[in-house]
Amino acid sequence: MPFISKIDRQSDYNLFPSSTPIVIDNGASYFRIGWAGESEPRVVFRNIVQRPRHKVTGETITIVGDHDPALFKYFDCSRSGPRSAFENNVVSQFEIMEYVLDFGFDRLGANGSKIDHPVLITECVCNPVQSRRNMAELLFETYGVPSIAFGVDAAFSYKYNEQQGVCAKDGLALCPGFITTHVIPFVDGEPVYKGCCRTNVGGFHVTDYLKQLLSLKYPYHFARFTWEKVEDLKMEHCYIAPDYASEARLFQKGAKEAEEKTRCWQLPWVPPPTEQPPSEEEIARKAAIRERQGQRLREMAEAKRSSKINELENELQGLDFLLHQLDQVEESDIPSFLSETGYVSRQEIESAHNKVTQSLRKAKGEPKNEQVETEKADLSTDEKYSLVNIPDDMLTPEQLNEKKKQLAIKSMSEGRQRLKQKRYEEELERERKQQLEEEKRLENPELYLEQLHARYKDLSERVDQQKRLKTNGGNTNGNNLSGSVGRGERLNAAQRERMRLLTTAAFDRGKGEDTFGARDEDWQLYKLMSKDNNDDDDGPDEDEAELARVSSRLVDLDPTFIPKVEAGTSQPAEVPRSRPLTKEDFQIFLGLERSRCPEILFNPNWIGVDQAGLDEMTGVSIRRLGYKDEGFEERLTSSILMTGGSSLFPGMVERLESGIRMLRPCGSTIKITRALNPIMDAWRGAAKYASDSQFRTQTFSRMDYYEKGEDWLRHYQLKYTL
Repeated sequence: MPFISKIDRQSDYNLFPSSTPIVIDNGASYFRIGWAGESEPRVVFRNIVQRPRHKVTGETITIVGDHDPALFKYFDCSRSGPRSAFENNVVSQFEIMEYVLDFGFDRLGANGSKIDHPVLITECVCNPVQSRRNMAELLFETYGVPSIAFGVDAAFSYKYNEQQGVCAKDGLALCPGFITTHVIPFVDGEPVYKGCCRTNVGGFHVTDYLKQLLSLKYPYHFARFTWEKVEDLKMEHCYIAPDYASEARLFQKGAKEAEEKTRCWQLPWVPPPTEQPPSEEEIARKAAIRERQGQRLREMAEAKRSSKINELENELQGLDFLLHQLDQVEESDIPSFLSETGYVSRQEIESAHNKVTQSLRKAKGEPKNEQVETEKADLSTDEKYSLVNIPDDMLTPEQLNEKKKQLAIKSMSEGRQRLKQKRYEEELERERKQQLEEEKRLENPELYLEQLHARYKDLSERVDQQKRLKTNGGNTNGNNLSGSVGRGERLNAAQRERMRLLTTAAFDRGKGEDTFGARDEDWQLYKLMSKDNNDDDDGPDEDEAELARVSSRLVDLDPTFIPKVEAGTSQPAEVPRSRPLTKEDFQIFLGLERSRCPEILFNPNWIGVDQAGLDEMTGVSIRRLGYKDEGFEERLTSSILMTGGSSLFPGMVERLESGIRMLRPCGSTIKITRALNPIMDAWRGAAKYASDSQFRTQTFSRMDYYEKGEDWLRHYQLKYTL
């Protein structure tokens, strides 16, 4: 990849004399620093700063450039994101810029805080005076540099390639950078800033756009799309299409060429372990373990049962002994004897004896004696309702009240018995009908199924008609509003009765003395008025129950039968079946995104930037120069140099040439070349420029800064031809 960081600390700083300039390419993406006259910078790192906190102590540290992923173990890097000193390619955050310069000078090998070497630092085209003034103040006041020179990075790249014979003195420099894109015209080897053109779209926006598209396409892999990984995908797979519209149609049709242009990124995936069926030895071992566990549980249950039987037998012996002693006690001594035992009466002791006897039989597993149980039930019934058969004239008032209670309890008990018997008989009748239906089905299955469908159709029509009558008497008055009775509609009997009751109650008011409520029958009016429109609503509808039974029967017998769904109800959604994740679930496919993302360099309005594209900027820059000589314009378009990181996309030269040709007259000479190294040529050109003996004439010293003030920087302009 073209972006490689080098942050090893240099050890030969003291070997360079103080007259050797330090060259800094202060780009919005990467910071490069080295010595004049060399071909490569000594230190290269990303121009960002991050200040995370320690997870334990809370101490804040400063990390410049790319941080080590191992720091996540000790520092909380999620709350403090990476920050840049640039805003639209202009340095505005000088606190962050100071951290970057500190790290750069330290990696270069500087020991103290003072830098005794001249500094050549790059800046953007037409850099605001405020930013240049703050940068000069930072370098002079904080680091004490003896002199400074400011130059444009794209201009240094153009001059370096001019010296290598790649481009001519008159030409255009196209620089699609990290944040912005510039077009700079050159006349006689010097940039003409009045003809410059700028668009606020660059490689940053291409990466961000690709990240958004992948996040929308694969939302469940959102955490995988880190900025660094998407940047690598952009530089490795993205390209410029000659005609984006035809490229999009190609992918829309799904042609074979589109499949060939699609790239697959396989995310880390570990196949789930396959479960092998257990062997016979394993099955036998587990069965033996289960048998031992079951035997242990049975032994514990038997021991618990034996203990309970012993306790009940002892308790039963104690009660038998107590009853035997009670038979030998005289009548006068019985109360004192019972008070010592804790029982109130002999009946209580006998009741406890019966309960213990039943519990003991249950614990031993002995069958119940139905005859004894029936006799005891009859005896208990006679004892419970002892006053029912006695005439009223033979009872006292208290006994009469008790008799009423016994009669009520007895009637309820008998009602429950009758209801139980009725349910039992209905169950027998239902089983008999089912048996008859099964015999009919076995005799002629096709005829039985046909009759069942006819029965279902008849019942469903009848139930629908009943529901319509319940709703509004069978008419909707053209409004399709259920539950309301319109003018001229027919009322059913229940609705007419309710209307009559309401009318009677209203007209009876005010006619003589109001005696409503004096009788108990008057209060039944509220019950009648609160009834629903249909009298059959108190119990389950027989037709609906029969329809449900027939429907379930058809579902069992006819696979093609689909039961009717009532209006207003929805069938339960089918639960999606989970499946194990496969290798294909962790694959990211890059199709049209490969050409769509870099296309914003030519169509910035796709991301909401209403500015000119890269091809239109060349025409705008030529028009701003104001020259009427067609030969001069021919010289400019015949020497167009592309530099900057975003110019590395494949197909950029061809697409830019076709776009410029549409803006120029027919037959115009257009020659576009890419810089020898679009990323490093800016620093190399600055390093070669600073190594010239005439470089000192283009700098301004610290004494000039103190004497002339900061406003003098407004008129400062570097000459690139020495």
